[in-house]
Amino acid sequence: MSILNYITWNADPIIFQVGSIRLGWYGLLLVIGFSLAYLTLQQIAKKEHLDTAIIDKFSLYTILWTIVGLRLGHCLFYDWAYFKNHILEIFIPFAETANGWEFIGYQGLASHGGTIAIVLFVLYFSKKHKISLLWLLDRLAICIPIAAAFVRCGNLMNSEIIGTTTNVPWGFIFMRLEGTNECCEPRHPSQLYEAIVYLSLFAYQLWYYFKFSKGKIPAGRAVGTLLVVIFTARFFIEFIKADQVAFEANMTLNMGQWLSIPFILMGIVCLYFSFAKKTYPTPQYLIKKDKK
Repeated sequence: MSILNYITWNADPIIFQVGSIRLGWYGLLLVIGFSLAYLTLQQIAKKEHLDTAIIDKFSLYTILWTIVGLRLGHCLFYDWAYFKNHILEIFIPFAETANGWEFIGYQGLASHGGTIAIVLFVLYFSKKHKISLLWLLDRLAICIPIAAAFVRCGNLMNSEIIGTTTNVPWGFIFMRLEGTNECCEPRHPSQLYEAIVYLSLFAYQLWYYFKFSKGKIPAGRAVGTLLVVIFTARFFIEFIKADQVAFEANMTLNMGQWLSIPFILMGIVCLYFSFAKKTYPTPQYLIKKDKK
């Protein structure tokens, strides 16, 4: 097959830079993704007559916890051998080099860590305000896929989390992988595969919530669907991903696959509960109070 049948990818990950300050596509797409997820949650709040002030506060803390979880997930699950000796670099966007501290941004985010952080925060919030945990997770599960899709598009712009070599005509030749032979080989655009799954899931969740169920969904249905779809897709797409870290080379299942299995099982449990029990909890704390 002619090399012209492949897609040559040479996108600059930096939009613009002024001195040490730079704006990258990844950061911009991350912000857009979170913003769209927030706007979706606002529409849910409007449909269910929820207090928007409380929803705004809840959204802000959820985003903050997600970012922290994404970062810690990468440092603990994928690169602890390095970060255990560079603890400060976990929390700041700088790396210590031979020429001093260099601004590099937060290079390294893991979706499994973000998922764990969301669950922990929602568990805390639900306990504090006596709200059904599944009710909260179901609403977030409608919003999350759009943010996840934009994150994967950001990975594509960074030419990272690439796939294995392939002969398919839509294979990408990542020209910015300098210093390796990988820049000369067409590879699966695994970032796009995941983004397409997440966008499709987002469209389905919107249809199910706003059109099919009219905002009334059994507890556990949306979050169960999200966990099963996202992490099952992640499990199988990992087979055509290049190893992200060296220690995965000799693993039958890589780190991403092992971390996906518990979430798939959690999703199956949530779906079983939603079909078997069909409960419809009401979040009294979040419902807008009538003005007196």
